[in-house]
Amino acid sequence: MNSPVLKAGKLFFPASIFLCITATLASPARAEVVSDWNATAVTIVNHPTLGAQGRQLPYLSMVHAAIYDAVNGIDQRYTVLGVSPSADTRGASKRAAAASAGYHLLSTLFPAQQATLDGAYAASLAVIPDGPSKTKGIAVGQEVAVAWIALRDGDGRDAPAPPYTPGTDPGDYQLTGPPPILTWLPGMRPFTLEYASQFRAYGPPDLTSEQYARDLEAVKRLGSATSTERTPEETEIALFHTENPNTFWWRNLRDLAAAKRLDTTASARLFAMVVIGQGDAILGCFDSKYYFNFWRPQTAIPAADLDDNPATDPDNAWSPFAPTPPHPEYPAAHGCATGATAEILRHFFGTKRIVFTFTSTVPGTIPHRYRSTDELIDEVILARIYGGMHYPTSGTHGAVLGKKVARNMTSNYFLRNKGNH
Repeated sequence: MNSPVLKAGKLFFPASIFLCITATLASPARAEVVSDWNATAVTIVNHPTLGAQGRQLPYLSMVHAAIYDAVNGIDQRYTVLGVSPSADTRGASKRAAAASAGYHLLSTLFPAQQATLDGAYAASLAVIPDGPSKTKGIAVGQEVAVAWIALRDGDGRDAPAPPYTPGTDPGDYQLTGPPPILTWLPGMRPFTLEYASQFRAYGPPDLTSEQYARDLEAVKRLGSATSTERTPEETEIALFHTENPNTFWWRNLRDLAAAKRLDTTASARLFAMVVIGQGDAILGCFDSKYYFNFWRPQTAIPAADLDDNPATDPDNAWSPFAPTPPHPEYPAAHGCATGATAEILRHFFGTKRIVFTFTSTVPGTIPHRYRSTDELIDEVILARIYGGMHYPTSGTHGAVLGKKVARNMTSNYFLRNKGNH
């Protein structure tokens, strides 16, 4: 990954990423059962009345863990993630197994959405020919879903938020709006990590360091609501990455899977890897966030006269271009999620030189085309600076944390079984 360089108050990367923005849309999506159940699950977990807010990733991870183990339990091409079905899998339909796993898991967790789930399930099964193969697949999916619910019982995803008191000293995170969110997350049991702090980030620069002064100056110049140095192109990049990540990532992953024409087995594996990898990366990210408890630019820039750094100057009128999320600054969660996703895609496709297009639902944005996973990481780091929410070091260190989580996962999970090709 390239590191940002500050020149005359502007950030540059050795290879420009901006030539990759294009108005050309991705290829039309091809329907596939795993993508269909991802879309259904995303709709369910984001429903505002269901109480899953803040817990979307743990629930999505359970869904795709069950789908993966159900599908993989039939062709046994890769290692088991958590559940090996005891039902007869010979000749079972992988599509029926995937639909059944998603349906039965979500039905148990979100019974209030039964009507929606029944309709999605009927649509999935309607395109699969009736017969023993379909019946076996349904049985496999149901068994695996029930087992995954039991496996994740008491994992901490429903634990009450522990008490949290913001700091008051220079460098301490101080409230930027609503109370801090996801304070419970570092206590949740990971899916592939041994513990939340396994890859804890390095730590933010010391307030008196040159690095901190450069970081602060970069955000001050480029991330201000009234910046005259941020270009229209840079503003669009900032806006592009302000879509809710609980919709942004999964819509774009569905489009990528369709563009690459992945079959059921490949889709089940890719979705499980990305969703679970992101989930563990965000868990590790919030462990680091609440461990270092670092202040946001929104607090730091007006209080720059208190940081004991002669190279920083306060600006009491400064405010960020985009709203600041309500949790500590370091490391950047977008960096953690993107680093994990990029590393998983590199591993899955065998190269970082993947050409793909992402879209954003934020008004005023256009599709972005990337020529490699590194370009996606670079752009996300810049986007959070242009938005005024994060320092350059925070985005870079977040991406490193995410990559470490992903490499740990791909070294120990989702491995090809020997003798299976």
